[in-house]
Amino acid sequence: MTTPVIATYGHGTENDFVILFDPDNEREISPLEVAAICNRETGIGADGFIRILRNGKQWFMDYRNADGSVAEMCGNGIRVMAKYLVARNHQPEGIFAIDTRAGMKHLRVPRDGDISVNMGQVTDEMEEISVEHNGHTWSGYNISVGNPHAVVFVDNLSQVGSLAVAPTVQPKSSYPEGVNVEFVEITAANEAQMRVHERGSGETRSCGTGTCAVALAAAMKSKQNLPSRWTIFPPGGRLIVDIDNHSNATLIGPAELIGEHDIASYLNS
Repeated sequence: MTTPVIATYGHGTENDFVILFDPDNEREISPLEVAAICNRETGIGADGFIRILRNGKQWFMDYRNADGSVAEMCGNGIRVMAKYLVARNHQPEGIFAIDTRAGMKHLRVPRDGDISVNMGQVTDEMEEISVEHNGHTWSGYNISVGNPHAVVFVDNLSQVGSLAVAPTVQPKSSYPEGVNVEFVEITAANEAQMRVHERGSGETRSCGTGTCAVALAAAMKSKQNLPSRWTIFPPGGRLIVDIDNHSNATLIGPAELIGEHDIASYLNS
């Protein structure tokens, strides 16, 4: 009989994840196993997979995209991970840090309500890029949030059409490991709606790092001086981004834990 391997399913503004608590690093999950778990047709279905590790007193977020590829970090995912740690009593509520491949991130985590995470510096790479999709070409912004983003502004999000296929971004040399692409419609003062195609996952209902990239690009497009606060509406809900006068971003939004799943059948051993 197969020994159960219990994981947790959760989401942040409908950007969803499967979370495995593995503090002692006892179970490495292969890219093929991650892809099987995240497959929406034959698996549990998720935008990404989070393995929670612990190095001494420090939590570490081992984050993978839905196709199994390694990613630097995930702004919605880290809030869901923090929610898990507090809700399962592995960590007291309050302010604490989680290490990621994009560096240490500090969070404010109440037992209930919005979770805040300091995402670090959001950087305009000072390079004009272009995005081709659905018969349109837009110029945009090359933004780094520890991972790469191409942000373009559209008159209406209906112009974007299906995001089943990744948009074409030029120059390709600017994104040797692929890129997340955000399409943005500014709807009011300091408010915008967005859609996103995430590398390795396809279109997702939300993207935390993408929201931060959008907030900086929107401030630049609106010719705002920093600090700046934007309320961003991806399809999955509402997120708030504060960018201080040093371009450090704080992402604020909800996180939910939905249920438990046995993932043993998706693992090869």
